[in-house]
Amino acid sequence: MTTHRAPKPLSDPDRPVERAVTAALVLAVLAGIGWIGGMIYTVVGWSA
Repeated sequence: MTTHRAPKPLSDPDRPVERAVTAALVLAVLAGIGWIGGMIYTVVGWSA
């Protein structure tokens, strides 16, 4: 008789690939916030 194991959940934090993807997403969000901040700074500088 064979036994069946439950599969591991896909969101296992020990997987290095998922950590790399999470780090890349965080960096992308920070870059986006910086870009938006730079654009606001530019527009405010033009209007002054």
